[in-house]
Amino acid sequence: MASSYSGDLKLELMVTGEKAGLWGDITNTNLNILQQAIAGREAISVASTNAITLTFSNGVISNGKNAVIDITGTPSADCQVKVPDSIEKVYIVKNSTGGTSTLTIKTVSGTGVTFGDNEKTTKILYSDGTNVVDTGLTDLASDYTPQLSADLDTNSHNIQFDTAHGLQDDSGNELLTFTKAGTAVNEITIGNAATGNDPTIAATGETNVGLDIQSKGNKFIKIGSPGSIEALKERATVNGTFTSNVNLDLLTSAVRLDTVPATANITVNMRGDGSNSLNSVMAVGDSVSFAYISKQHATAYYVNAVKIDGSAVTVEYQGGSAPDSGNQTSNDVYTFTAIKTADATFTVLGAQTQFA
Repeated sequence: MASSYSGDLKLELMVTGEKAGLWGDITNTNLNILQQAIAGREAISVASTNAITLTFSNGVISNGKNAVIDITGTPSADCQVKVPDSIEKVYIVKNSTGGTSTLTIKTVSGTGVTFGDNEKTTKILYSDGTNVVDTGLTDLASDYTPQLSADLDTNSHNIQFDTAHGLQDDSGNELLTFTKAGTAVNEITIGNAATGNDPTIAATGETNVGLDIQSKGNKFIKIGSPGSIEALKERATVNGTFTSNVNLDLLTSAVRLDTVPATANITVNMRGDGSNSLNSVMAVGDSVSFAYISKQHATAYYVNAVKIDGSAVTVEYQGGSAPDSGNQTSNDVYTFTAIKTADATFTVLGAQTQFA
């Protein structure tokens, strides 16, 4: 009676009285096939073809009998790796392909499991003889979309992020990105609160720690209303050299103090900064306020011209009249509020106040 072969791994099944003198070799081959099925790995390239069928030859080592199938190469289109029908087997499949083509692992006649175009991960799959199905067990280290069936409890441990990574929404868009310092000792602590109390965002760590909140480019930091801001400090530019053409830069500081006396009348120009116009950083309906503090000596001078982005504007002054002189031996404070009413169009309110 001739040998037969097992249904899945195609092991040679000998019967009593046959294969005299070959039982040792055949048994060793069967053991090698078992080893292949338990611990074998096969790299299969799809660089030159978009469809490959794994082989299951009787009584010999075959690529489809490996435990781990590592799909490599950069296919020119979406590709398929097929398992012969009627084979029942578990596979660990790693998608190591390049490019953005999809990869489907399926039976020849049935359905299968598809790796997305950017899903370079590892899956544990099972061929039931008709279709290839996903066991749901996966490599969390490289799974792009692991899903929890319950709350994640860190059990007094931390979740660690490397630089430029963090939390994303369910479409893969960044929500929160982290950057690490080499020897970090300070951090942000976020706290919730009971009824009637306010949640907190606080700088913590050393004894004295600030909180640096930055906008990007020429945009502002916005705080929703209604509400109020308490204990806020505003940066001022302190200037020790007099110039008759004064730029007030909103993006640097909206307050300027000249500590040396004026020696001529002054033109004030309000702008974003040296690279950005005030018009470009404000939307219609926005308002900003500037303060210019001009030191005066025995001979006093005053602001006699006001511009926005280099173009003259008419200022509506408190009291109805523009100043026509400075105040001797004083600090004259000029305040300007600019309200954008249309593109490159502003209503400007001003005042001159003496401090001595």
